This record gives sequence, structure tokens and C-alpha cells, in this order.
Amino acid sequence: MGLLTDPGAGRGKLTQILVMYYNKLCVVLYIAGLVWFALLAHEHFNAGTYFSENALLPGLVKGDFDEDMTAKNYQSELLEESSRYPDSVPYPWLLAKFRQLSLDVYTHNFTLNYPLGYGTKYTGKNVYAILRAPRSASTEALVLSVPYRPPSSAHPGTMPSIALMLSLAKFFRRQKYWAKDVIFLVTEHEQLGVQAWLEAYHQTTCGRSGVLDHGDMTGRGGAIQAAINLELHAEKIGHVDVKVEGLNGQLPNLDLVNLVHRMCSKEGENSNHRDPMKEWFHQLKTLMAMVTTQATGIPNGNHGLFHRFGIEAVTLEGFEKREKGSPAVFYQLGRVMEGLFRSLNNLLERFHQSYFFYLQPTTDRYISIGMYMPPLGLLCAALLIKAFGLWLRMQKDPADSASAPAGRKGDEDIREVDKEEHSGEGDGAYSVEQQVVNFSLVPVGVAVLATHVLGVALLSAPRPFTTVGLEWGGLATETSIYVGYVVAALVMILIPLLASSIGGNMESWTLLNIVALLELATLLLAVSMHNFSLALLAATIYTPPALWMTPAKNSPLSPPPPRASNSLAILSQHSLLAINRHAPGHMTSAGTHPSHMCSLLTSSPPAHRSIRRWTILALNPPTRYDLLFRAALSPLPIFPSQPY
Repeated sequence: MGLLTDPGAGRGKLTQILVMYYNKLCVVLYIAGLVWFALLAHEHFNAGTYFSENALLPGLVKGDFDEDMTAKNYQSELLEESSRYPDSVPYPWLLAKFRQLSLDVYTHNFTLNYPLGYGTKYTGKNVYAILRAPRSASTEALVLSVPYRPPSSAHPGTMPSIALMLSLAKFFRRQKYWAKDVIFLVTEHEQLGVQAWLEAYHQTTCGRSGVLDHGDMTGRGGAIQAAINLELHAEKIGHVDVKVEGLNGQLPNLDLVNLVHRMCSKEGENSNHRDPMKEWFHQLKTLMAMVTTQATGIPNGNHGLFHRFGIEAVTLEGFEKREKGSPAVFYQLGRVMEGLFRSLNNLLERFHQSYFFYLQPTTDRYISIGMYMPPLGLLCAALLIKAFGLWLRMQKDPADSASAPAGRKGDEDIREVDKEEHSGEGDGAYSVEQQVVNFSLVPVGVAVLATHVLGVALLSAPRPFTTVGLEWGGLATETSIYVGYVVAALVMILIPLLASSIGGNMESWTLLNIVALLELATLLLAVSMHNFSLALLAATIYTPPALWMTPAKNSPLSPPPPRASNSLAILSQHSLLAINRHAPGHMTSAGTHPSHMCSLLTSSPPAHRSIRRWTILALNPPTRYDLLFRAALSPLPIFPSQPY
């Protein structure tokens, strides 16, 4: 009971040391967290990949694909046919080729009601064919998807992918071992077409009703177990990138990634994940490339939209061979795809045994969540320890409450403030004096409320920015949003003046600093459960200024007004404001990327195309695809019961 009743119980030696040295301890924790994460790229601190799902049986698959000449013929015909459709998909040719293979062929129409325009609509059509499983009742399915890009597209072409898909469909049609339906999907408008097809297939709507009219389907297969998105940019491939990052940083099951790497290695392909290297420095660069891509929350391929439906998917992107050496042609790539689908055909249940949270420094090594979370914990611990140290400096001493003047007990509290801190040569003495100070929660409450309101306003700003820009200046959607966020960022320079007009003493601003530190640390830990990379980068950027900024009393040597500058420092470190402050280039606290809202479709008017590409590069350099409006409107998975 002594700990509960002794007023001096909180002034032990450990507490005194913490109050005296918490700033140095926070710096040590921050540096230790960064060093720990950097060391994870070394092979001694990560583990080699392995298969947890034995049913895949990748070593027992023997390649029999022999339709490489057929793929070359398909590519020649498609190149000739595409010249007649410079801005659209050659639907008659695709439908005819699929029907010649005796597959169930369907088309899927969808419409996008542009959410930031006045009645603007975009239409699209997907083509898909289903190879019915001869050994089952169409209860499960696999998907092979390819985005069609016309000759006028700004993105690299994918016609070799469609040619290989058709040759695989012809080869698969002759086999009798299929226990799952195989769906061959050709989409229009990049990720928008995939999202519309998935919504129509599952008969659901992922975001705001009325924006994306996904239409209806006349034919379906079984429940989709896995999907492979294929993007080949040339007939002769030099290397294949395996893309795994999905919407809001969601990743596929590690077993699927291992399967792709194993099949590519078996056929002698130079398959890699972000160009991995053997040396630690190159492995660190590979690891950071994955972290920065995942932190954006934007899928780096059409596979990223399957994850929210509980479907494991990856993208294989092949680049043209430019160096010396033997390239990979349709024969090797066809055998890789055959091995993937035959292994997936062996699955008896959904992927569930391996990791869903991981990082990869190389193709054959991984870092599990149990290894990469402690470094982030150290970064957040620095924020929590500083908040605790500041609280100890101003904590209330109940024993002295009776000594306060009677007329001031209602509005004032007894607070401990440091009057002298010094270390003795022997035992490091520490002395504290008590004094009566004014303390008010009004400045703290006003600052916290204003910051949250500002964050919510910026999150909802794209539509008002678009309306104002169109009515007053006749600006395009992308330009209106970009200029609007730039103006909002400049207006925030006035925050010091607003903060200084609120009033309050040093103890009030110290309490605000504590609240901001606690909320920032809590938000970082919460975000790390969904997108670790975003939390890590945010912690790395915002922890140093958060540790450096501390309220201080006015003094003749302080810049005028010192209280306003310190309040600005505290307000700028608020977690919600910090992530939303430069909204055009960062993820918002709700996981919505504003640049989703300013991208146009490939079929947009030519006058807007140059503006669209310039704006996307300015707002989000990693983005290489037309972004999906639905992903911005509904960032969370619709099937929370599935692991993600």
C-alpha cells in the first residue's frame, strides 16, 4: 500500500534519471530503430523462403507447353488488327479467337460516372472466356488477366501477353487434369476495368454507390482462388519483375510469391523482385524500394485489386532484352505459366498457411512481421518516453494542494515545474521545487479540435476544389486539385498567428505537446497493422522534429513571439495534420490518396492527356498506371474475414 499512498513514490532514482536524460534516451531509441531495420537486409538477420502449402507440389510439375509458334502467329495477327483500332480494343478479333478454341466467351460492359465532373461518363468493355473444369462442378476458378493497351496508350504495350494468353488457352483446352475453371480475362482501362469486373463477378459494390456502374454478367465460374496478371512488353524478355504490392499495402500470401520465383528459376528465367542483389547494400536498396512502393498504398499492377476480395494475386511484368545473352521467349514463358497454373490447380483450400505480412530483400529471402515490427516499436517508444518525461516534469503533487490560496483552487492546480536540474559527482542529485501556476485546458482543446477539423477538411477537399476551379477559372480537374492543395499548404503558414491568439501558459502548451506525441505514436502503431511501410516512413520523417520541439518560457533571447513558434511546432506534429498536410503527395490518414481523384481514363480527350500525365508525375512519381477512382473512395477490404 505504500506505493499507493506515499506522495514521493514517483520520485525514485529511476524516475529522476528518466526526467534528466529522457531526451538523450529518445535519440538513442530513434537511431537504434533505424539501424535495426537496416540490418534486417543482411542475410544473417532474415530467413530463406520455403513452402508452407505442400499441396502446391511445384517440383512435380513437368512442362509440356509447345504452343510457342502459335503465340507468335497470334501476335502478328494482333499487331495487324490493332492498327484498325488505334484507340480501342479489337473486340471482334478477340471474341473470334476465343470462340475458335471452344471456350465460353462473354463480354462485360461497365460505366464510370466521373465523381468530380458534371455528368461526365466513361464506358468500357471487358472480354473474358471460361475453360470449364472437366473434373469438377465449377466450384473453384483461377484467373489469367491481361490489360489491353491500344497503340495510342502512354503505357508500354501488352500485345505479347495477349498472344501468350491465347496460346495458353489453346494448350489448356487439350488437357484433362483441370479441377478448377480457368478464366482468361482481357480488361480495358487498366485497373478500372479489373475493379468493375470483380464487382460484377461478386455482385457487390466496394465504394460510393452510383460512381462505378459495374453492370451485369451473363457467365461466371467458381470461387476465384488465385489470379495471375501478365504484362509482357516484348517478344524477347530480358527479366521479369514480380509485383506484389496491392491496395493500401496489402500483400499476397508468401506461398504464391515463392511459387512464382520457383517456377521462374526452374525455367532459367531472370525473375527478380525489384532487382535484388547479393550484397547487403543492394539488398537494402531492394528492401527500401519495396517499402516506398508499399507505403504509397497504390497497387503497382492490376493484381492489387484482387486482394480486397480475398484472392491471392501477383503481376508478372516482362521487359525487353537489351543486354547481351539469351532472352526468354514464348516457349520459356509459356512453361512458367503452365507450371504456375498446374500447381495452383493442386490446391485443396485457399492460401492460409504462409505469411501475409512480410518484406523481401531478395527473391529467396523474407523478413517476417516478428522481425520488422520491433524497429518501428523503438521509434514509437521514443515518442512515448518523451511524453512521459514531460508529464513527470509537470505532474501534480497532491500533498501540496492544501497550500494553494483558497480563492485560486477552483481555477488553478498545483504543478511541479523544474526549477533546477543538476548532477552531483557522487549520486547525481536532483531537486524539484513546487510553485502555483495557471493551467487551462481551453488552448489544448481548441488546438486539438482545430487540427482534426483541418485534417477532415483536407480529406474532403477534392470535390470543392474541382467545383471552384471549374466555375471560377475554367481549370481542369487535375489542375484544380493540385492548385487547391498548394494554396491550402500556404495558408497553413498562418497557424502560428492563430495559435498565439488562443492564449494559455507554458504548462498548457506542454500538455498539448504530450497529447500530440501520444496521438502520433498511437496512430503510427495503428497504421503499422495495416501498412507497415507507411508507418515506418512517417515515423522516420516526423519523429526527429517531434523530439526536438518542446515548449519553453519566454526569455529575452527567444525569437518573438517564442510561445507562438513553439505552439506551431506542436501543432505541426499532430498526427492527423502531419499526414494530411501535403495531401497531394502523401497518403491521408484514412488511406485515401488524393491523386486517385485527379486521374483521367486512357480514353479521355487528347487535350487533357498531357495535363493528366504531368499532374500524376507531380503528385505521385511512383504511379505508372491510370489510377482507380474506386480505390480512393473505398480503401478498406470488403471481406474483412479474409486475411490481409
